[in-house]
Amino acid sequence: MERIWWKEAIVYQVYWRSFFDTNGDGYGDLEGVRQKLTYIKELGADVVWLNPFYVSPDKDNGYDIADYYCVMEKAGTMRDFERLLEEAHTLGLKVILDLVVNHTSDQHPWFLEARTSIDSPKRDYYIWHDPVDCKEPNNWRSYFAPSCWEHDARTNQYYYHSFAVEQPDLNWENEELRHEIYKMMRFWLDKGIDGFRMDVINLLAKRQDLSDIENPYDLSYLANNPGIHEYLQEMHEEVLKHYDCMTVGEIPFVTPEEGVLYVDETRHELNTLFHFQIADEMPSWDMLRFKEIQRDWYEGLKGKGWNSQFLNNHDHTRQVTRYGNDAEHRIASAKLLATLTHTLPGIPYIYQGEEIGMTGVTFDSIDDYQDIAMKNRYVEEVGKGQDPKVVLESLRLLSRDNSRTPMQWNSFREAGFTEAVPWMTVNPNYVDVNVEADLLREDSVFRYYQKLIQLRKSNEALVYGEFNDLIPKNKSLHAYERFLGRDRFLVILNHSDEDHLIPVSTESYSLVLQNLVNETDHLQPHEARIYQKTIG
Repeated sequence: MERIWWKEAIVYQVYWRSFFDTNGDGYGDLEGVRQKLTYIKELGADVVWLNPFYVSPDKDNGYDIADYYCVMEKAGTMRDFERLLEEAHTLGLKVILDLVVNHTSDQHPWFLEARTSIDSPKRDYYIWHDPVDCKEPNNWRSYFAPSCWEHDARTNQYYYHSFAVEQPDLNWENEELRHEIYKMMRFWLDKGIDGFRMDVINLLAKRQDLSDIENPYDLSYLANNPGIHEYLQEMHEEVLKHYDCMTVGEIPFVTPEEGVLYVDETRHELNTLFHFQIADEMPSWDMLRFKEIQRDWYEGLKGKGWNSQFLNNHDHTRQVTRYGNDAEHRIASAKLLATLTHTLPGIPYIYQGEEIGMTGVTFDSIDDYQDIAMKNRYVEEVGKGQDPKVVLESLRLLSRDNSRTPMQWNSFREAGFTEAVPWMTVNPNYVDVNVEADLLREDSVFRYYQKLIQLRKSNEALVYGEFNDLIPKNKSLHAYERFLGRDRFLVILNHSDEDHLIPVSTESYSLVLQNLVNETDHLQPHEARIYQKTIG
């Protein structure tokens, strides 16, 4: 397989509205990202991924786009973005943007025109169906609502939305629409961006059979439908092949057998992908399932395509809370999880705050949450007669707000994120958990990330090397090898709250990195060790 820059990169995700506020409106902004680029560079990242900053009514935090070509006022101006991009490139950082083309806002000019009449020239840019028995065409659900159909009284038809009512899906069968999207992609690539993270890209092709689904809560019928690969191959031919850019597809409901079709280098679709088997199948840590998922994806993509490694992002609870121990072992646990994502096969992604061990949050009232998916589900379940306290408790852990609270820079007011009232409540533990405090600690999480990243960048075996799981049946420990040529790495992790004997021989290896001070043959809780040797 070809060796190329994006395979060797470390990606740092910036959820800009929660990153750093420079104009005192309570929202982070693009200028705030620009001012913190040296921080990201110092960490060791190579690529900055920015969540959507396009003009939007903000029903879904920017994923409902009303103008693909302009910057929303909360984020700043186009000049702010251009300065950010220029400075990033000066520092040697690349920048990728979110590409959100499964749907638009219902305030996008295309949709405003489309809903004026059945005969509108933009009508076919979206998906419309007549009522069936005076109600929705079928029982399909959306991610954010009980139905994916919304009635439009003016024309007495229903439009399709995979997400919120305010996010109508685009009709990718319309060739004119597709070329409008390609034109927009070229606009940003010509500005100098280095690629796209493609939002729910495998939802573009829609199921043609409109019959009811036996279990509508299993939303897999929304994705991976016939036609999707033809769309992506056309996108590659029309746009992507003409630029030295990185593409990563957000691809839910996909197995390795299906996933390889998106990233096989001979098929000319995407460079790499996010799959969600871990996030969807593991609400809490399950070592045996995790190992199985990692082995299946390694074998499924081996020699063909490239994977991504992440345990949290703007849609998923912070990793140390969901998959680690965010109490007495927070620092060790944060480092152990980092060791996993940076030594397993694939591109490591760092979500802002992960590098200091930021945790999830627990709010006492649904009114304190912003997550539209959580709030809609809360209303739905309470409407069925469920106890509001029980419903809130059941939704808290996986609420997207766990990862969207403001970045914790210091122990001052609002964690140094803003001088105003923040758009979302800051996690109360910011007094102790913040960048300034972490950098002063001897056991700094940030400094550990730096060492881990440098180790990966200095050793191709941790990027291109083969992978071998040594103890697949152990429920608490993980031990695996990465090897390429004469270079071999051994990674041993104790993902538990108890001591354990080292499960494999480390003879002939040298210890090159560990997250705890420990020279015994017993691993302490949440201890991670990396060993290295050269054969011959």
